[in-house]
Amino acid sequence: MERRLTTILVADVAGYSRLMAKDEAGTLSALNGHRAELIDPRIAENQGRIVKMTGDGLLVEFPSVVKAVGCAAEIQRGMRARNENVQPDRRIEFRIGINLGDVIVQNGDIFGDGVNVAARLEGIAAPGSIAVSGSVREHVGSRLDLAFEDLGEHRLKNIERAIHVYTIVLNPASMTRPRPPAAVSAKDTLGLSIAVLPFTNMSGDPEQEYFSDGITEDIITDLSKISGLHVVARNTVFTYKGKSVKVKQVAQELGIRFILEGSIRKAGQRIRITGQLIDATTGGHLWADRYDRNMTDIFAIQDEITRAIVEQLKIKLLPEEKAVTRAPTENVEAYTYYLRGRQFSHEWTKAYLLLARRMFKKAVELDPHYARAYAGIANCESALHGWHSEEVSLEDILEHSARALALDPELAEAHAARGLALHSNDRRVEATTEFERALELEPDLYEANYFYARLLYTQGEMEACARYFVKAAEIRPDDYVSPILLTSVYKRLGSITETENWAQRGIERAERALLLHPENSSPAHRGALALAHLGERERARDWAARALAIAPDDIYAHYNIACAYSILGDIEPALDLLEHVVTRNTPEQMLWFDNDSDLDPLRNHPRFKQMYAARAKALESMV
Repeated sequence: MERRLTTILVADVAGYSRLMAKDEAGTLSALNGHRAELIDPRIAENQGRIVKMTGDGLLVEFPSVVKAVGCAAEIQRGMRARNENVQPDRRIEFRIGINLGDVIVQNGDIFGDGVNVAARLEGIAAPGSIAVSGSVREHVGSRLDLAFEDLGEHRLKNIERAIHVYTIVLNPASMTRPRPPAAVSAKDTLGLSIAVLPFTNMSGDPEQEYFSDGITEDIITDLSKISGLHVVARNTVFTYKGKSVKVKQVAQELGIRFILEGSIRKAGQRIRITGQLIDATTGGHLWADRYDRNMTDIFAIQDEITRAIVEQLKIKLLPEEKAVTRAPTENVEAYTYYLRGRQFSHEWTKAYLLLARRMFKKAVELDPHYARAYAGIANCESALHGWHSEEVSLEDILEHSARALALDPELAEAHAARGLALHSNDRRVEATTEFERALELEPDLYEANYFYARLLYTQGEMEACARYFVKAAEIRPDDYVSPILLTSVYKRLGSITETENWAQRGIERAERALLLHPENSSPAHRGALALAHLGERERARDWAARALAIAPDDIYAHYNIACAYSILGDIEPALDLLEHVVTRNTPEQMLWFDNDSDLDPLRNHPRFKQMYAARAKALESMV
């Protein structure tokens, strides 16, 4: 019995039985054509060996992990191109799973756990996508022009151990589909590049996670102000939170050289912070220190850590960068409330945003000169207004953002919040100025990218809009809204492949959001829209019903479900929901109506024309 370590690729056709039932001869002919013209040649070019065919699928082994993943990417890209002009219900789409593992070889066939894992990965892959194990991700590193989305550990059927799963984000060369920030700058910044891993909470109290996370974020922010240093964004490094990681592996995945890691223990008014700076190329420790101080020294500690890194990496600071760390408040209690509010705000559900706003307001009570807390209030209210149809005073958002800017004119969050409030007040030129200033100050600020993309959408600038929605989706791996909005953007741009690609990514993220927060209607009604774009009719209707059951009066749910019904051809139910929407419409939303391709099936219907004309007239009379 021969054993060997090999790379195993398993693929099969999604919905094969349905396709055969609809058109057996046509499906077989198309499948044979894809194999002869695309799949078999790509496998041969990458030195793969087809072990066996399994009806609609195949089992292949490769001598190289890189060649296996490269081959899979070529196949999926090729299939997207071949499906471009095929009706959605007749498309042949492959699911692919790849694993690096030990196999038993017998009579030319391969067996064993390595094969079983690859088969299970193929089973959880979305149609048209590639799922790979952690061992595959580790070996590929940054050798291919691909992005990997971390799906965490999975318990796969009949596999004893948990498997770390990644899905590959195919990355064609396009301005609207840039590579993730770390990958883009890896070659240019490898010498002076750093990732700050989430500091470990050593307090023995899970409730203190907000504090250790907050200190980590602030150190990232401080280091990001140094022009000579590339710093991996917060949302990227926090994917490693709570995981046992190898420094060299993390550095390779992120395309950086240095790693900062540490721990925090908070007890009463005392705090202990440890930190160590590691050169991932050698594994050597460049610097390590421990700080036992009073809580009142927290900003001084952050400053000392930042300056130690600057000194060890021999970075030459510009004159304006000499004071890298500036205490945002002199009130430590206000700071802790701010950190708690920031933790809550990351969840983006209505309940957590309301909690976050309460924490930020408490911080402002304790320190009326705390700029970041005012910006936090404004951002919470912007999100409540923009995501959850909460009755929020736009004047209050303008007031809070103006207060933050008066205290700190260089605060990107405040510029972004003000931009949203101005946009919602139909002051689009001023809003554009604020968004562009926020992006100039902090290019990776999620709110600036997301809200600016929405403004560009209402102006019909779809290509620019796509760039900022794509960036927002990359900044926040839990953002399901931007991918789902991109389905409408790319539909308007005429790209069927990109429309379906983003719809698939959106529904995957929405599913995870619903698991975490089943009380939140937002992923349900936005997911219904994504499912409609994918042609999953009954599932889309089920998700729509779920959203309306959770929040029957949510105006955003009514609008998104109306769009889903429009795509599905359920014209009368779509118009019924739109009747509720137009009564509360704003000038911004009317512009959204004008540019939303999801409503195209309704535009010539007499009811739609009547309600649209009536609302436009009402808005005109208000001007």
